[in-house]
Amino acid sequence: MAKPKRFDVVVIGTGSVMETVELMLRDNPKLRVAVIDKDTPGGICLTRGCIPSKILLYSADLVRLIEGASEFGLDVKIEGVRFEHIMNRMRSMIGSEINAIREGLSKSPNIRFYNQPAEFVEPYVLRVGGELITSDMIFLGAGSKPHIPQIAGLDEAGYLTSDSMLELKSKPDSLIIVGGGYIAAEYAHFFSAMGTDVTIVGRNPRLLPDEEPEVSALAARMLSKHLKVVTNTEVFRVERLNPRRKRVYARDRSTGAERVFEAAEVLIAAGRAPTTDILHPERSGVEVDSQGWIRVNEFLQTTQRNIWALGDATGGYMFKHRANYDALILYYNAWLGRRVKVDYSAVPHAVFTHPEVASVGLKESEAVKKYGEDKVLVGVERYQDTAKGEAMGVRDCFAKIIVHEDTMKVLGAHIIGPYASTLIQEVVNVMSTPGANLNVLLDSMHIHPALSEVVQRAAGSLASVQEYHHILEHHYGLTTQ
Repeated sequence: MAKPKRFDVVVIGTGSVMETVELMLRDNPKLRVAVIDKDTPGGICLTRGCIPSKILLYSADLVRLIEGASEFGLDVKIEGVRFEHIMNRMRSMIGSEINAIREGLSKSPNIRFYNQPAEFVEPYVLRVGGELITSDMIFLGAGSKPHIPQIAGLDEAGYLTSDSMLELKSKPDSLIIVGGGYIAAEYAHFFSAMGTDVTIVGRNPRLLPDEEPEVSALAARMLSKHLKVVTNTEVFRVERLNPRRKRVYARDRSTGAERVFEAAEVLIAAGRAPTTDILHPERSGVEVDSQGWIRVNEFLQTTQRNIWALGDATGGYMFKHRANYDALILYYNAWLGRRVKVDYSAVPHAVFTHPEVASVGLKESEAVKKYGEDKVLVGVERYQDTAKGEAMGVRDCFAKIIVHEDTMKVLGAHIIGPYASTLIQEVVNVMSTPGANLNVLLDSMHIHPALSEVVQRAAGSLASVQEYHHILEHHYGLTTQ
């Protein structure tokens, strides 16, 4: 075997891990770095994830906003949707960023950029194209890819993923989305607002199964105003009827009854999968779990000395903000030699559907399991019971906060409604501040009237778990089932 080319550090991926590299190059401008990415440079978030999707979703949000304008005395209507313009705007915006990143990687005197797949051939040695490279320090930021379930006829019929749908030139008149998680909910919102006839077919009993049951139920109810939501139903076969029509066969997981759906296109939104089948980290002594995600300890070390992994590649919280956090921890530990543990106790997330959903920390059931029901308090406030929420005409949406009775420590929060992704940050800040508890929310002055009062009032309306469910069901008319 030819002698591998040696670098000071080898990096897989061009997403958040590049923040680690930038910090290292700031400390040592002479560092020799090999950067490898089989895909368009910039990482998943920029190229085919959170950035392009949120650009598209803003157009969808505007559609729903305009549709509700008559309630406020405004006689406006949408004359049409220029789908191609919306898609081109998205591609143009991310394209300029991608080009800047590609140019920076190509022109950096310290970086050798390999825009092709890589695989380990032995410990610390990778094959990239026809070249072997090596380093005593390797960072694995290999990201993830769409998970494609084993469904008969799917490949023959053809399908879209969250990657390939970004290349659409024209709007499908109808769409079946296979999956019921956040990707399914977001793109269901987008396509339905564009005028597509959308049906979600999810195998879980609830839409957005990782959210609180009452949040999931309300999200499904509100989305159902614009599209069809089918849950607890598993797709087992897909067939192409003609160039413009596909048929999806599914089975109710409780009764076994079969259902048939037809649409112009099928979008697979069934979660994410690892890329280790391409990278083969096990050849370098790096262990993966049963699903293929790279195993790391609390310092982001893999099972092989001086090989580190971060972000999506390790599974768990697959969010850009988590990967950015990991990149800083990686800098501390791998480069500076510190022993900083990751802390994922207050990792927030948001689902940019209609309405928005946001969450941080423990769910109610998790808090009860960990501390006991008698030690858990729950507060809730509806948007419509605040001045700003009433002015906006928001109905049924709410903020929920979970607290430990003895310490008043905030354990978690869950919000469904306009600007939930922004409102959750107030709770994230409290949970991330050492020594802070619920009093920070209660005692701090909140602008009136503003939506932030939804969070403060939820914090000020604590009740036992049983009392909370009584309020939710008998006063608010919301279900936890």
